[in-house]
Amino acid sequence: MAPFGVKGAVKIEPFGDDRDSLCRHPAWWVGKPGNLSRIEVVECRAHDAHLVARFEGCVDRDQAGRYRGLEVVLRREDLPRAAAHEFYQADLVGLEVVNAKGERLGQVTGFLPTGASEVMRVAHEGGERLLPVAGEVIRKVDLDAGTIEVDWGADW
Repeated sequence: MAPFGVKGAVKIEPFGDDRDSLCRHPAWWVGKPGNLSRIEVVECRAHDAHLVARFEGCVDRDQAGRYRGLEVVLRREDLPRAAAHEFYQADLVGLEVVNAKGERLGQVTGFLPTGASEVMRVAHEGGERLLPVAGEVIRKVDLDAGTIEVDWGADW
């Protein structure tokens, strides 16, 4: 997000349910999609709804400013295994969405945070559908088949 203080710290906006989990990793990948660099994290702590981190070699506000607007990501192998019946959103992008009648509703293109719950973006021939990510809507995820079955009408 922005520099924090004068000693090279950076304010981070975390995504996900466990914002502190990022601090448990000694190195992050930082940059823009397709151009990420591994950076050692020498300090990380929670600050209100955000994180404050300091990277190796980043010792002043000017250096911290170079990180403004960049993304922080972890490698897939650094993430914990998903529990049974839980999935990483990245694993769902690209899957076909069908309803119980077998009607194809489209393909998952991403997710939107809405505060109360996440919304799944589903592209189809006529545009885009927004489906709530909720147990009563998502009935079954089959990664092997590449499908998500939902309780949702094709004309909704």
